[in-house]
Amino acid sequence: MNHNEQLRTFLLDNAKRLTEEWYDSLDKKKAVGVYASTDPEVIQTLKEQDYEFRLYICNVFVEDEKTFFDTFEVWINKIAKANEHIRTPISYVIKEFMRIRKQYCDCIEEFVSTYEGFIDPKLINAWNENVIRIFDITILKFITAAQETSSLQLKAQQEMIHELSSPVITIKKDIALLPLVGDIDTTRAKIILESTLQQCGDKRIAHLYIDLSGVVIVDTMVAHQIFQLIDALGLLGVKSTLSGIRPEVAQTAIQLGLSFENIRIKSNLAQALDSDIQISLQ
Repeated sequence: MNHNEQLRTFLLDNAKRLTEEWYDSLDKKKAVGVYASTDPEVIQTLKEQDYEFRLYICNVFVEDEKTFFDTFEVWINKIAKANEHIRTPISYVIKEFMRIRKQYCDCIEEFVSTYEGFIDPKLINAWNENVIRIFDITILKFITAAQETSSLQLKAQQEMIHELSSPVITIKKDIALLPLVGDIDTTRAKIILESTLQQCGDKRIAHLYIDLSGVVIVDTMVAHQIFQLIDALGLLGVKSTLSGIRPEVAQTAIQLGLSFENIRIKSNLAQALDSDIQISLQ
């Protein structure tokens, strides 16, 4: 067994001890996020994640860098996506990576001091340099994975907010209302179109009132999307009534050459509903 394999075995044999020493050395008073948890299950999971990390890291002394990260990145991505770590400021996670890095440099020193035989100082320096390099790369990969996870979560939350901000509200049986409020940009307009068609199909809506009184500004692209929505609803057999169109919105639609010929329009929602009630009573 060569020195690299002997060092790997030494680190594996001491993995449990290193995990416990690392956790015990946490400054619980200053710790935040996952490191400050008092929940026994969270603490146990944290220790298991750390121990798993140590089972990977010892292989850096017997594998080439590419082979090492091909398997180690699985752990990195898993931790970056873990809820407890997502809720922990990334600066604190990096701080713990750095503390563990020092722990491994100390372990190399411990191995050398207890080893019976000569170890070339150049090899010892190479081990330390390798540890520093691998931890630096690991920190960078973790930050990248964490940012990607946060971005995906933010995008999902934004889409949910947009969907909730364009609800199709059933008035009675197959009649519903779509009240649009606030600024509508191109992204939200697309979500409104997709969400409305889906909701109308699911609820089997036959007539949809689209109220624009809460919309102040509409650009040319958004106006076009609204008319596309009306056309798409027509293909589904859903009649549409527009209400609350502001002058600037109407002007934008006219400039686009969009036709109102086949669209029922009322000045406000109350008028639209009253008109249909009157028709149904006749």
